[in-house]
Amino acid sequence: MPPDDDLRAIHGDVNVSPRYLARTTGIGDPALAPLLDLGWNLEHDDLGNAYLNAPDRTVRLGYLPEGEDDGLWRINAYRDSFGPPTWGACFNDSTPTEFVRAFTTTLAQAYERGPDAYLARPIAGSDDRDPFQAVAPLINRGWQIDRPRWGVFAIQSPDGLVALEHTTGHLDREAELTTRDARWQLWAGTSIDHPYWYATASTDTPVELLRAVTECVSDPTPVPRWRQDTYSYVEGKAHLISILPPSPPAPTPLDVHRAAFRRPAVLPATSVPRWSSTSRPAHRGPHP
Repeated sequence: MPPDDDLRAIHGDVNVSPRYLARTTGIGDPALAPLLDLGWNLEHDDLGNAYLNAPDRTVRLGYLPEGEDDGLWRINAYRDSFGPPTWGACFNDSTPTEFVRAFTTTLAQAYERGPDAYLARPIAGSDDRDPFQAVAPLINRGWQIDRPRWGVFAIQSPDGLVALEHTTGHLDREAELTTRDARWQLWAGTSIDHPYWYATASTDTPVELLRAVTECVSDPTPVPRWRQDTYSYVEGKAHLISILPPSPPAPTPLDVHRAAFRRPAVLPATSVPRWSSTSRPAHRGPHP
């Protein structure tokens, strides 16, 4: 997350745990910042949607609060800037902003390393590009493999409120980019048909980007939100912990000594006249 004194920082008056029940902050800046910091070009349309383009046009991001569906964030990458996308990812309008930022931060780092990084296709059995690497953070944090379904690998959180699914076999590439029928789907809730939020990633999305999201989703650290912006489904499922202003540190003996040493001598109040632009001159009595 950005530092507290950064205007892009995410603030709140409660911490929400687990973080995957926090939903969106409603602010796009934190997730746009990693790419804007690289000098990517930002444009807006008349409706208030934002479009971010890499200098070489090989990666495009749309932040679409006024889009045609609930896909708030759409990120596509291209080997040929005039050809179809090589891969695409989507985060809907309720996805916690921290998860999108994790994705864009890692994308920015990969973009700086060059096309071989941000266009790297998953390769089964590879040390760093095996699809299993995207699932490893979840297994390491106690997530459980869900009951098997034909052609789908699924793993869910211990409370059963968020799951990651990986579909095997052939998929329609265009449908992967425009629907939830994608290679990867991450969703929260009690029903996949009516999730609290969801994110998808198509075939060939680099494992490094997927792992950044699963690392962030499974992080046990709570995230801040404004209490009035939490949703009814959170009640009874998430912990809301008040964020209190930090107490000033207790003074050390050295602090006490320094304060006493620097304290000026106390003078009678009448010995220090206090003047202002509105003060009247002191009244002088008659001379003896």
